[in-house]
Amino acid sequence: MKFIMIFVILADASYAREPNLPQQAPPQWSIKTNPLAGNPRAQKAGAKLYEHECAACHGAGADGSRRTPSLRQAAVAQAPPGALYWILENGAIFHGMPSFAHLPERERWQIITFLQSLNTRPQPLPPTSDSRPPNWCRAACSSSILSGTSRENP
Repeated sequence: MKFIMIFVILADASYAREPNLPQQAPPQWSIKTNPLAGNPRAQKAGAKLYEHECAACHGAGADGSRRTPSLRQAAVAQAPPGALYWILENGAIFHGMPSFAHLPERERWQIITFLQSLNTRPQPLPPTSDSRPPNWCRAACSSSILSGTSRENP
């Protein structure tokens, strides 16, 4: 019983160091492009699919939870579309994410189009007389992307 309790505590603590799964995608997947990128209809369809397939774990706003990562984080925003596709197709079983290979290819790309729309960056603010970045920028820019290991699925 003690072993199980220690395992649960360690597993929960290790989840806070969520791996950067897009970096775990094989290189041949990272070069794939999203055929639906920037398509507003695909983005809308992806939002509906996200609500049905993903929101239960990652939250309606894609902000994650105690047990699931935010899909608004820089690791997702900066990930190549093919790497995100690879994650949807193969899942991340060791991290509790199932495969979504049951969805047709087009629907997976629609989800990715939606996710990428969440992570669009606003235009930079005009320069001010103070050359230092504002406080919110210094805090945001100082965060690091966490990395980990994962099994590769060809």
